[in-house]
Amino acid sequence: MTHASTALTSPVAAPQRARRTRTGPSLLRASVVAVGLFLGARLSGAAVLALVACGAGRHPLTLLARSWDSVWYLGIAAHGYGHDLPSHDPGPHSDLAFFPLYPVLVRAVAALTPLGAAATGLLLSWAAAAVAAAGIHTVGSRLHGRATGLALVLLWALLPHSVVLSMAYTEPVLTAFAAWALYAVLAGNWLWAGALAAFAGLARPNGCAVAAAVLAAAGAEVWRRRGKVSHRLWTGAALAPLGWTAYVLWVGRRKGDLLGGYFEVQRLWGSRFDFGLGALRYVRLMLLHGSRFVVPMAVAVVAAGALLYVVLLLDRAPLPLLVHSGVLLLIAVGGSGFFESKPRFLLPAFPLLLPLARGLVRTARARPWHATVLVAALAGLSYLYGAYLVVYSPTPL
Repeated sequence: MTHASTALTSPVAAPQRARRTRTGPSLLRASVVAVGLFLGARLSGAAVLALVACGAGRHPLTLLARSWDSVWYLGIAAHGYGHDLPSHDPGPHSDLAFFPLYPVLVRAVAALTPLGAAATGLLLSWAAAAVAAAGIHTVGSRLHGRATGLALVLLWALLPHSVVLSMAYTEPVLTAFAAWALYAVLAGNWLWAGALAAFAGLARPNGCAVAAAVLAAAGAEVWRRRGKVSHRLWTGAALAPLGWTAYVLWVGRRKGDLLGGYFEVQRLWGSRFDFGLGALRYVRLMLLHGSRFVVPMAVAVVAAGALLYVVLLLDRAPLPLLVHSGVLLLIAVGGSGFFESKPRFLLPAFPLLLPLARGLVRTARARPWHATVLVAALAGLSYLYGAYLVVYSPTPL
């Protein structure tokens, strides 16, 4: 990578290619192409899912709008917080585990339009996924050129769990805020970075990774400039953790334990940070006693994410991208509970795909036919596995 050491020293510095990044109408046109590529990939996947669902006697839109976590989000949008699902393993499941931004948006848009909550949830997720694709393309283009930006979007759209990007889930919303917050950091726009990180923190529990990336980048910039930075940096850094912190404290106050209440809610869902011990026990049990198909795939995806993070480190990627992806990977690997969902938790960690995107571009230039076959294989796996997860898999996604 050109000027790689500079990229680590100064988080707002980008490789030399960044200076040639298109601006204005050219950048907009490039983003439109990236979004079109993403929508084409995901619409093709939705078509495959619809065929599989209809063959199984299921309605595809109902599956996309009302499966697993989406039911909780739509319930919060309709009735607010305060509902539990009785459970003895390890305790009652509270809707306070779900962060508020997405249900608030669903409720607001549904109140202003004739759409129902389910249709609104789907449209918001689809729109957020398109915004995320534009942001991912912009980050990739800034670092390594337009071709890599397009390849990065395509790979993100064809991940094994990318069917989630077509569902009424919050990963598209978090990724949209994360991508544009990281771009703002790379561009040195600290106010935007902090504000977007604050919204990311209201979207999902692992949205704290965006705030961590902004704070780490700000700290490195303060160190590099020996404290001689603008008030915009300090303001952006102060804004970044507000969303996540505010919701965690609000839940804690509501539960009567300001600092521990939210984490107790998560513990009753079976989710806690135990440095991966619970995940290892679960994987061992599944592999030794007839594992479902989903678990080996989840293990493979998480292992691939860890390997790609090592490659990203060796490539000396910019600090905010390393911190963002590292925190997401740490939460996924180190957290217990719902192992099958861990690949979904890594969807916002799109910087992990940068080495693959650069390799795909090199392959496409040297051997176009090989690149075409590779993309087709990835698409086939993504579409068929996504349809299986939504239509047939009995495990929570």
